[in-house]
Amino acid sequence: MKGRIYSIAQLNRYVKRLFEKDAFLSDVFVEGEISNLTIHRSGHIYLSLKDSDAQISCVMFSTYALGLKFLPETGMKVTVYGQVSLYEKTGAYQLYIKIMEPAGLGALYAAFERLKNKLEKEGIFDPSHKKEIPQYVKTIAVLTSPTGAAVRDIISISKRRNPNVEIVVCPVLVQGEKAADSIVKAIADVNRWKGCDLIILGRGGGSIEDLWAFNEEKVAYAIYDSKIPVISAVGHETDFTIADFAADLRAPTPSAAAELALRCADDDLRRALKAYKTIEANILSRLNSAEADFNRLAKFFSSDRFLREVCDREGYVSDLADDIYKSFMRRLELCESRLSRSVSLIESLSPLKVVSRGYCLVTDKKDRAVSRVSELKEGDRVKLSLKDGRASAEIKEICKGDI
Repeated sequence: MKGRIYSIAQLNRYVKRLFEKDAFLSDVFVEGEISNLTIHRSGHIYLSLKDSDAQISCVMFSTYALGLKFLPETGMKVTVYGQVSLYEKTGAYQLYIKIMEPAGLGALYAAFERLKNKLEKEGIFDPSHKKEIPQYVKTIAVLTSPTGAAVRDIISISKRRNPNVEIVVCPVLVQGEKAADSIVKAIADVNRWKGCDLIILGRGGGSIEDLWAFNEEKVAYAIYDSKIPVISAVGHETDFTIADFAADLRAPTPSAAAELALRCADDDLRRALKAYKTIEANILSRLNSAEADFNRLAKFFSSDRFLREVCDREGYVSDLADDIYKSFMRRLELCESRLSRSVSLIESLSPLKVVSRGYCLVTDKKDRAVSRVSELKEGDRVKLSLKDGRASAEIKEICKGDI
């Protein structure tokens, strides 16, 4: 065997220098799908990038990994920038990654930021323009997909918080090329209808591409121009869209939108009862004070001094007595009016009103109201309060889920 003999380390070092001297390999962009992903506790990221024909081993050291704005996952398609070199110890060549971003998303993120900055300068997101969410609503228009989980969540929570509020579902496309036009049209239609107090615009979570309809400029203008307050409930808690910034209120999820839109009827009833007791105490206090004043005046009117003054100034005293009586009656009427309004408020919130409309109030053997099937088990005895009386029943079967 002739010729100089090299060590493996020398050979690998030579090949590595060839890699590093190559201008193309030292400054390369590659797109592929992540596989064999390992995120080491040191912060280094090891992975392979593959396409339909081949794959390459890659490493992203912690210095560069700290700059990532997303968490890489197996199966994710990414675009990376770095250099190709050889790892001398194993003789394997690999791609050393400096920058990584989801494939195709760079342009979308840039478009999102450009539109956000443009609309912000125009005042579309100005807090002074945002409309107040009404405390008490009778009808809510829900603009979403009629088959998605978002609409089921909103309806379920609305029934639990206040079953007297009407939910009107306005079907719209929430994904795809025609989704933005569908949303704009629905907002305009609801405003022309004028039959609701509040609009909830929402859908479930998804990628930035899935949510892109809610990042369209025309949707932002439609929300801004709406005369009816709009709650945006797009995606999950970490998802933000242009619609969120334009809306009068942003909810992190569709479920949270229903919570924010509706006051709990039970809480309102407790507040009304507390207010009734306060008003009743005030009325009794004023009546007692008026009665004391009346008795004091009656005592004075029956005195000899008063009788002498009556003889001297009968006309003046007669007018004075009339004024006192009228003043007392006005105060009494005011108290009665306040009491009547309090009674009307309590009656409007009373469960008996709901029963009178054909519903049924279910209580357990301890007369506690039952509002969820999770509070029951088969064989339980319950009481049913109906419009014209009460009945007893035994639970034979329990089916969980939406009504």
